[in-house]
Amino acid sequence: MNTEELELLSDSKYRNYVAAIDKALKNFEYSSEWADLISALGKLNKVLQNNAKYQVVPKKLTIGKRLAQCLHPALPGGVHRKALETYEIIFKIIGPKRLAKDLFLYR
Repeated sequence: MNTEELELLSDSKYRNYVAAIDKALKNFEYSSEWADLISALGKLNKVLQNNAKYQVVPKKLTIGKRLAQCLHPALPGGVHRKALETYEIIFKIIGPKRLAKDLFLYR
């Protein structure tokens, strides 16, 4: 966690954002089939879009891992498409400078 994220933790709305991200990530743990993954990605996308003003993505390591799992070749194209939509949302939120710094998380 960098200093910007630590400063944001004093904002109650940002803390709610972090809690919403945690809740959205929990949906991945309970996924038993590919349709559940699409639903989990949709919920994550909604949380990210609703909090785009922060230009920071909390739990970015966990999100990066989940997105990579959703691109597994054995999964159908619909899951891949939804994961790519999530990448697009994240990249728009964080901007090019932060993306350059965090690119290793989203490979």
